[in-house]
Amino acid sequence: MNSLEANIRSSQSVGDIKKIRNSGFVPGILYGGKSENQKISVSKKNLKNLMEKENFLSRIINLKIDGKDENVLPKDISFDVLTDEPIHIDFLRVIKGSSVVIEVPVKFINNEKSPGLKRGGVLNIVRRKVELKCPSENIPSELIVDLDGVDIGHSFKISSIELPMQGRDFVIATVAAPTVIKEPEKPAETTDGGEGAETASGSDTTDEAAKTDTKSGANDGEKKEGDKKDSDKKDEPKKS
Repeated sequence: MNSLEANIRSSQSVGDIKKIRNSGFVPGILYGGKSENQKISVSKKNLKNLMEKENFLSRIINLKIDGKDENVLPKDISFDVLTDEPIHIDFLRVIKGSSVVIEVPVKFINNEKSPGLKRGGVLNIVRRKVELKCPSENIPSELIVDLDGVDIGHSFKISSIELPMQGRDFVIATVAAPTVIKEPEKPAETTDGGEGAETASGSDTTDEAAKTDTKSGANDGEKKEGDKKDSDKKDEPKKS
């Protein structure tokens, strides 16, 4: 269990809270149970070190307040919009025998041992976190889903995971079949048709030229025939 030292603070004004932050501390509040809410402050450096650890918001922390130990759960953290530094934190007292509502992250293991994923299947994660109501003395830090031997079409429900308390059933993840996108076929090239059209066009032009030459030759022949007849008439002797 992680631990964090805290100091009781009596700050009232915005100026007092600003001084606390400038001195390297983060103001916070401790609430829950039958005790009154308690204003506290914690070291920003120590708090950030704990926040970097996995599943910080679902792990019980031992909070040491002026020599007194309190088991608490981090419930809410406020951050500066510009620097993204923590500026306030809320802690919930964990009272033995009571229940708490908490979001627990889901962790998937043995991906490489899943036949479905090896064959190209896709792990479709429906919920990365699950809200649970748990006894305060038995809060899971994470929910483990084992993919060993899992094939395509399998689905994981919350009921398949051993929990301190069972509630409604719902799907956490499925192993779906791979999606194959078929590319559209390219249209066939029309190079041969184009050349055929050009050849046909050329043939038509040649035929037209041949007909024109034939008519021209016929006209020339008729003209020469006429000229010859006229010449023969001139050469005939005149009768006396």
